[in-house]
Amino acid sequence: MADQNPAADPVAPGHAPSGREAVRLAVVIGALGVVFGDIGTSPIYTLQTVFSPSDPHPVPVSTDNVYGVVSLIFWSVMIIVTVTYVLLAMRADNDGEGGIMALITQLRRWSGQRGARTALVLSGVGIFGASLFFGDSMITPAISVLSAVEGLKIVQPSFDELVVPITAVIIVVLFLFQRKGTATVGRLFGPVMILWFVTIGAFGIGGIAGQPEILKALLPTYALGFLAGHFGIAFFALAAIVLAVTGAEALYADMGHFGRRAITRGWLFLVLPACVLSYLGQGALILKDQANVSSPFFLLVPSWARLPLVLLATAATVIASQAVITGAYSVTAQAARLGYLPRLRIRHTSESNIGQIYVPWINWLLLVSVLTLVFAFRSSAALAYAFGMAVTGTITIMTLLFFYVARVKWGTPKWLIGLGAAVLLSVDLLFVAANLTKLIHGAWLPLLIALTVFTVMITWQRGRQIVTAEREQHEGSLREFIDDLENDKPVTQRVPGTAVFLNRGKVTAPLAMRANAEHNHVRHEHVVIVSIETEPVPRVPESERTVVDDLGHAHDGITHVSARFGYMERPDVPAALRSLEPKETEGRLQVDDASYFLSKIELQLGEAKTMAGWRKRLFIATSFITADAAEQFALPRDRTVVMGSHIEV
Repeated sequence: MADQNPAADPVAPGHAPSGREAVRLAVVIGALGVVFGDIGTSPIYTLQTVFSPSDPHPVPVSTDNVYGVVSLIFWSVMIIVTVTYVLLAMRADNDGEGGIMALITQLRRWSGQRGARTALVLSGVGIFGASLFFGDSMITPAISVLSAVEGLKIVQPSFDELVVPITAVIIVVLFLFQRKGTATVGRLFGPVMILWFVTIGAFGIGGIAGQPEILKALLPTYALGFLAGHFGIAFFALAAIVLAVTGAEALYADMGHFGRRAITRGWLFLVLPACVLSYLGQGALILKDQANVSSPFFLLVPSWARLPLVLLATAATVIASQAVITGAYSVTAQAARLGYLPRLRIRHTSESNIGQIYVPWINWLLLVSVLTLVFAFRSSAALAYAFGMAVTGTITIMTLLFFYVARVKWGTPKWLIGLGAAVLLSVDLLFVAANLTKLIHGAWLPLLIALTVFTVMITWQRGRQIVTAEREQHEGSLREFIDDLENDKPVTQRVPGTAVFLNRGKVTAPLAMRANAEHNHVRHEHVVIVSIETEPVPRVPESERTVVDDLGHAHDGITHVSARFGYMERPDVPAALRSLEPKETEGRLQVDDASYFLSKIELQLGEAKTMAGWRKRLFIATSFITADAAEQFALPRDRTVVMGSHIEV
C-alpha cells in the first residue's frame, strides 16, 4: 500500500528492491497514469490563454507582464497545489478516501452537538463544491483533448476541420475503456505520463537555456510586483492563470485510488518540476519573440518534433480526463453512502484498494455530457472560462471545509487556523472574483451544472428522510412484531418451507414480512431476515461471514442474519445462508427451494407540504436509477417475490 512507512522495509545496498518497494513503485506509476493527467497537461494551454487576444480582458504582451504572469503561475501552483492540497488537505482523509465528500463525512463525525448547526451549513456548502467537481469532470475531458488535438493546426492548418471529430472519437474510446478499472488504466497510462513529463521538462530546459533570465520569475517579488503595480491587468489574468492548477482537486479526490504517499511522491519528484520547467521555457520563448505567444507550448519544440508532440499531448490529455473521471466515481460513491444519491451499481476493480471503482451510470452520463460540450463549444479557448470557474469554486470550498475539520478533528489552535485560512482563502477568493468577471463568457456553465447536481442531491437527501420516516412508521419495531406473532397477533398459518426477507437492519420489521402476515395470514416454517453489511476489506473470511440473532425467541423459527461481505465480493445471499448450521437457524434451511422477499417502495405524489411539487417529481424520477436489489444480492429471479408498498412524498 502507498501509505505504509518506507522505513519498515529498507533496501540493503547492492540488493534488488524488495517486493514491497516494487509494489510502491507500481502504485506511484499508476498514480502518474491516473491522477496527474489534468494538472500535468495544463502547460499546453495556460500561457496561451492568458495572452489570448480574444480574451474580453486581454493581457498585453510585454517583458514585465511575461515575468509577472510566469511568476504568478509558479506561486499559484506552489500555494494551491503543493501547500493547500498536497501538504494539508490530503492529510484529512476519511479512512483513506479524499475529496470534498470525505471532508463532509468528517464534519458530521467530529462536529458534535455544539457545532451541529455550523456543520450542517458547511455540509451544504460542501455539497455545492462536490457539485462543482461534477462540472469539472465534464469540462476537463472536453477542453483537455480539444487543446491537444488543436496542435494539429500548428503542424498543418488544413487539419482544422478534423479537430472536433477526432476529439469525439478519442473521448468515446476513453469512456468505453473505463470498465477495465483504474489499476489497468494506470498501468497502461503511467509510462506514457512519465514520458510526457520528461519531454515537457526537457523542452522547457531548452527554452530556459535561450533566455536564462526567465529564472528570475521564480522570485515572489515578481508575482507581488505584478499584482501591486499592474492590478488592473493582473486581476483579469488570474482568470486564465487558474488553469495552471486545474486538477488539484482530482489529486485529493483520487487519493482513495492510490494513497497519499504515492501521490505526494509523484507530485514533488516529477510532476511539479516538469510543469515549472515547461512554464519557464514558454515564458523564455515569448521573451525571445512575442509572436510565439500564439502557441508557446508547441512552438517551444523544433518543427520536426511537433507532430510527435501532438500525438504525445493527445495521449496525455486523454489521461488528464482519466483523473477527473475516477474522481467523479469516488465522489458519487461517497455521496451515495452519505444519502445524497440513490444506491447505484458500483463495481470494485482492485483487491488491494477499496477506492478503485467503476460506476457505469456515471460513466455514460459523463460521456454524453462531454460529447455535448465538444460539439457545442468546438474549441478549448471557448471552454477556458467555464473551466476556471469550476476549479476556483471547488478549491475555495475545499479549503474552507479543511480548516473547519482541522479545528474540530485535530484541535488545531484557533490562531493558527485563522492565520492559515486568511492567507489561503484570500488567494482562493481572488481567483474566484477574477473568474466571476467571465460569467457571461462561459463561467455560467459550471455554475449551471453545479446548481443542477446540487438540486438533485439535496432533493434526494430530503426525499430520503421523508420516505425513511414514513417507512419506519409502516414497518414498526421488529422485536415487537416478533412478540406479536408469538402471541398470534395477527393469527397466521404456518406453511412449510423457508422464507428469506431482506431488510436494512434488525430495528424495524421488513414490510414484505409484515404484509405476508397481516394480509396473507401466513408465515413460513423457517423465516430468515437478512441484512447486508459491506466491510472495508477486500474479502471477509467464511468463518466471519454471518452473525445470527434469534431475536429473543429460540424456538419460533424466526432468525436474523447479518451477512458480511468485503468490498471486492459480490454479496451472495443464498451462498451465505448455505454456510449456516441448523442449530443456528432453529432448524435446517431449505436454501435451494427458499422464497426470497424484497420490500419495494412505490413513491407517489402526496398532498403533504413536505417539499415543493417540482422537487417531489424530481425525487421520484431520481429513484428510477437505483440499482436492482435482486441482481445486486444474487437472488434467484424465479424464486424472488417483490412486495410493494405505497408511500406518499
